[in-house]
Amino acid sequence: QVQLVESGGGLVQPGGSLRLSCAASGFTFSRYTMNWYRQAPGKERELVASITRAGGSTNYADSVKGRFTISRDNAKNTVYLQMNSLKPEDTAVYYCNAEHTILGTIYWGQGTQVTVSS
Repeated sequence: QVQLVESGGGLVQPGGSLRLSCAASGFTFSRYTMNWYRQAPGKERELVASITRAGGSTNYADSVKGRFTISRDNAKNTVYLQMNSLKPEDTAVYYCNAEHTILGTIYWGQGTQVTVSS
């Protein structure tokens, strides 16, 4: 059974930091590109960050470049999103996503809420 379980969300003040984790099971984690998406109320889901299978390449949305860092540990089947200098506009539900770029298989986590507010 495929599972992607996010954790680490919560309420943080502007300028603060959070680290999201996504633990994967039920598929060969190291064969999947891993992505973090987010969806704010009333807005479409947007891609925040991506990391390739071995972690050699990362990409970020312009809105988070220099503040967020995606990483992965293939031995632990886990992907992380370190979020620094958080802004109120970062408030959203954050979703973990696994994508097999050749087979087209995609898996989603259930999401974790991040709220940036004073």
